[in-house]
Amino acid sequence: MTQKVHNVVIVGTGPAGLTAAIYTARASLSPVIYAGLLHGGQLTTTTEVENWPGSEHGVMGPKLMQDMTAQAERFGTEIVYDTITKVDFSGPIKKLWTDSEEIHAKAVIISTGATAKTMKLENEAQLMGRGLSTCATCDGFFYKNKKVLVIGGGDSAMEEATYLSKLCSEVILVHRRDVFKASPIMVDRAKANKKIQFKVPFHVAKLVHDETGVTGAILENSETGATEEVKVDGIFYAIGHIPNSGVFLPYVETDENNYIKVHEFTKTKTPGIFAAGDIADPTFRQAITAAGMGCQAAIQVQHYLEGLEG
Repeated sequence: MTQKVHNVVIVGTGPAGLTAAIYTARASLSPVIYAGLLHGGQLTTTTEVENWPGSEHGVMGPKLMQDMTAQAERFGTEIVYDTITKVDFSGPIKKLWTDSEEIHAKAVIISTGATAKTMKLENEAQLMGRGLSTCATCDGFFYKNKKVLVIGGGDSAMEEATYLSKLCSEVILVHRRDVFKASPIMVDRAKANKKIQFKVPFHVAKLVHDETGVTGAILENSETGATEEVKVDGIFYAIGHIPNSGVFLPYVETDENNYIKVHEFTKTKTPGIFAAGDIADPTFRQAITAAGMGCQAAIQVQHYLEGLEG
């Protein structure tokens, strides 16, 4: 039996993948999405999203992904709840595999996102979105005039702490060493901020919570082992992200942190392979920018397929 060749396969179902699906489906390209392990991406682990345009009173992250999924399906998108484990993009027909299926496509949009690093602490998953966050830009507003804690020692941690200081009454920045990966100018800027208190060399040993969510943390001195409890309204992880790009090597080029490099908006180094959303965006990592890249990728796929026909 002849193997079916799809016009476009989309790998990943966050805002980028689902927007790409909506656009390619409306262009009658019959897209197929492979949803992977976390359908809807990082937004499914958040609570209220207040910065999504058009949602006057905010929208719950899982509800937003549910609505975008329904919209994509309404236009004819097929969603397969399976994970791509291997690819071969060397030929004109792109090949992808799950554990049980081989898939062929003329074009592929990679929107597998990036996974925020966490501390693997007890009750972490249950507290995410209930006082625990991995994105200050997304959730900082909920902690206006409140006391928060930021974990990390890189540029991202300094940026998050500085951003939160504009909203919160107090920011405690916790780092397990007294030296930082962050650039000196970022450290100096944070240290000069009267709202930011540095707590080094400490790490969070335990999350303190009640039935409503996070109420504080147990800090442990990395050198002496001494512990102390701090009461805070929220805790932000700023210890980096892991782009989900490994399966697509060597057909895409990545930067030093494994984000996929794109040119001319969403094109990768391999013709017919496009990347959109957090997988190709180490800078903004917002739902709206991911959706915008998904739109760009969809339109570029349409032009690419028209070029094949021509």
